[in-house]
Amino acid sequence: MTLPSDSELHAIVQRVLARTQPQAGLTAPAAATGKVVALGADHGGYAMKEALEKYLTDQGYVVLDCGTHNEQAVDYPDFAAAVARAVAEGRAWRGVVVDGAGIGSCMAANKVRGVRAALCYDHASASNAREHNDANVLTLGAGMLGLNLACQILDTFLTTEFGGGRHAPRVAKIMALENK
Repeated sequence: MTLPSDSELHAIVQRVLARTQPQAGLTAPAAATGKVVALGADHGGYAMKEALEKYLTDQGYVVLDCGTHNEQAVDYPDFAAAVARAVAEGRAWRGVVVDGAGIGSCMAANKVRGVRAALCYDHASASNAREHNDANVLTLGAGMLGLNLACQILDTFLTTEFGGGRHAPRVAKIMALENK
């Protein structure tokens, strides 16, 4: 495989940046303005997902529950993909996936075009994921975090804005990797 030249990479970045900038006269999809959060989990994250759903609803968010709906063993990639697709298709503004460690769901979600999933484990990682990387899906490890910390991470992830500026071309380069 041949890597693109600097000029080709620059052209790709410019195209991606152009697609991510709002155009005059266009409005955001209803999901983007309604603060819909897609939420999913495997069996290991089910209990935390249920608690986070109540927490999000109490905070005024609309929750799109992507399952699972009990503690029977299931495969985390299925639920990570469901959340990621909801975000990529504009049905949800942000996504959250909970599994035992958060790692596998992050890997699976990142396979969906348009998704930038981040495994966050504290306030700083959640802030950085949003501010520097414009992450749109959060993954959490229910076996690694208590519920109070998970709620703090979730709050940070949902309220931190993308910094843009010097970070925008870097995010565009991440997104350009999907086009190779």
